[in-house]
Amino acid sequence: MATLIFVNLPVKDLVRSVTFFTRLGFTFNPQFTDENATCMVISDTIYVMLLVEKFFKTFTKKEISDATKTTEAIVSLMMDSREQVDELADQAMLAGAKPSAQLEEMPGMYARNFEDLDGHLWEVGWMDMNAMTQVDNE
Repeated sequence: MATLIFVNLPVKDLVRSVTFFTRLGFTFNPQFTDENATCMVISDTIYVMLLVEKFFKTFTKKEISDATKTTEAIVSLMMDSREQVDELADQAMLAGAKPSAQLEEMPGMYARNFEDLDGHLWEVGWMDMNAMTQVDNE
């Protein structure tokens, strides 16, 4: 079995977050969804658990950071094309996200960044693996 990854993110308003990510094209697993949490499906092996802050707090003794003021992590998603990067980033902006960094472009790489409704940072990127191999061989 492939290794699965579950990223857990605290959210202030679960319904608002689900609406936002639905507008970006993501789906949710109803088997792991209730009033406290939902399981956003990124792929067959990658999931994001959106947890209401009060429920998230039951998993840690530490304070929950305010992602609008501090950076806790950057969730990076690699897409199959530059067009897919633009499509997802544009959808995020239309759904209420804010840009969080300048567009990144270099030979064989392209990325856009945004801050979701709770302040979590997302990077959406594309890499031309053939170009990366050529750089490594030089």
